[in-house]
Amino acid sequence: MRLRAALFLWVAAAIGASAAVFAQETPPNPIANANEYTIGPRDVVEIHVLELQEMNLERRVSDSGSIDLPLIGQVNVAGSTAPEVRDRIASALTKYVNHPNVLFSVKEYNNKPVSVLGAVLKPGSLSISGKWTLMQAITAAGGLNDKAGRKILVLRRADNGMSDTLEVDTEDLFQNATDLWNIPILPADVINIPPKQSFTIFCIGEVKGSGAIQFESTDRVTLLSLISKAGGLSDRASKKIRIKRRGPDGKDFEQVVDFGKILSGQVEDPVLQPNDVVVIKQSFF
Repeated sequence: MRLRAALFLWVAAAIGASAAVFAQETPPNPIANANEYTIGPRDVVEIHVLELQEMNLERRVSDSGSIDLPLIGQVNVAGSTAPEVRDRIASALTKYVNHPNVLFSVKEYNNKPVSVLGAVLKPGSLSISGKWTLMQAITAAGGLNDKAGRKILVLRRADNGMSDTLEVDTEDLFQNATDLWNIPILPADVINIPPKQSFTIFCIGEVKGSGAIQFESTDRVTLLSLISKAGGLSDRASKKIRIKRRGPDGKDFEQVVDFGKILSGQVEDPVLQPNDVVVIKQSFF
């Protein structure tokens, strides 16, 4: 799902929905699926019992999947959700308190860390705690480096095996500071910032900067933008410009366009492709 109009559907499906697509008009609560998260080893959990002060504590889940608590001893939590563990603890405490008020939550999601890959200063895994957003995760990974491209890809995989990818423009997130794209980040999300890639178009002949001209992979390059980047046409340039291109079948073909008609808007400004060769010959008239 790459279109901006699909953002709301993506957020809805990723935040606790088990169906493939949910129609949502607005993004849901970022923590709406916290009660559906499956606890695992190395997660840090927090317990509060209103009637028992000694039960107000934090515990890290052991590699065997359990936590050790006062009064009730070992409690197996791995593979369970927070509400399930809460009910289990409350049931065990009924021998000490009638109707105990138990609060149980996951404080750090270490069992399913967030991975930040690609063009950041410190790529790797992050153990998130509390409410995290895309900008916070990238910042925790050291921020974008100078090789970062214009796209951020967020991959999210549901427990049922379904996955989806959202594409966010770095300019929307950082320069425009649009909250809409600063999406909530959940355990096991994979954030990938692909490095910028360049391609070459060759502009030969009567331009001020003849030669190989580099563009970023996300640039939309037209004939006019190429000539502009090459410094413009010389006074001797012909208005008939040749665009040479090699097709998928390996065969070369040539297109002749009229620069004057393109400039006046009479014909469409042709879009160029990587490795195109644009030839501007000298006019003899």
